[in-house]
Amino acid sequence: MRYPRGMKFAAVAAVLAMALTACGGSDDDSASTDSTSGSDQTLKIGLAYDIGGRGDKSFNDAAAAGFDKAAEEFKLENKELAAKADEVDADKEARLKELADAGYNTIVAVGFAYANALKTVAPDYPDVKFQIIDDSSVTAENVSSYTFKENESAYLVGALAALSSKTGTIGFVGGVNNPLIQKFQAGFEAGAKAAKPSIKVLPVYISQPPDFSGFAAPDKGKVAATGLYERGADVVYAAAGLSNNGVFEAAAATKKWAIGTDSDQFLSAAPAVKPYIIGSALKGVDTAVYDFIKSVENDSFKAGNTELGLKEDGVGYVINNEQFKQFATQIDKFKADIVAGTIKVPTTV
Repeated sequence: MRYPRGMKFAAVAAVLAMALTACGGSDDDSASTDSTSGSDQTLKIGLAYDIGGRGDKSFNDAAAAGFDKAAEEFKLENKELAAKADEVDADKEARLKELADAGYNTIVAVGFAYANALKTVAPDYPDVKFQIIDDSSVTAENVSSYTFKENESAYLVGALAALSSKTGTIGFVGGVNNPLIQKFQAGFEAGAKAAKPSIKVLPVYISQPPDFSGFAAPDKGKVAATGLYERGADVVYAAAGLSNNGVFEAAAATKKWAIGTDSDQFLSAAPAVKPYIIGSALKGVDTAVYDFIKSVENDSFKAGNTELGLKEDGVGYVINNEQFKQFATQIDKFKADIVAGTIKVPTTV
């Protein structure tokens, strides 16, 4: 599925908004959206969240939007399970098995943290189709993986941050210091330097592996961003899941600027912080989840990895604040050069 220019994420956000309104932000470990439509469909879909779960207004909610869309469109019985803080692989294995044992034969694992668990569980359920987001290491005939070139969308918002900065210093808040989030940082720094070679970039991470709490700690996100603003940054890009909300709070408190990630976070942000959000890097997790379920529904499922970048319209960016839309033409030129292969975006810092 290809998005038009700009990816038209407003439509996705509308779906997300409806999903959040209908389902709230429950963190219950057995949170469920079971539905019975009277259909004779045999397909049953399940979703296992990453830390932060439904209501994080970012990565997990993007997955939820695609899941909800498929469930409604195809009239499918569905169930979702939340993750716990500080859990181990055995907990994730148990969650996937719970869904499979209950008859959910199409299961989405949200996040790279499920890789080890899925390697263990998938062989035991050959008739179940699994999807994992953000990991390509699970190779099995019943597993479809989707990964993204987050470094490319981060490059674009890096350029946006640099062009928007008045102090000449910008910041990056990563949720967890691992290779995936380092890829965000690498693209962000490269884009910033391309747009303004003299720019200074200050990176900080909320937690270090094996502690993944940095994706679900808004209070720590606020502390991290506040520290960057105090060091002179006037624009901070957040790639920290639920913790992004704390970054937005810090921006509002200091009257500085922030950039979100994974979805158009301006649309789901609290009214008090919206004026301080410049825009977001976009990642089509919703589309990946929907397309996976659709492929099982219409019997076109294929195992293996699908990687989505700017060329495939799988990532992108949005500018929400009117005063910064003047930079869109310059950023779109960077985008065109990346798609054409003229610019090679780094994946490591």
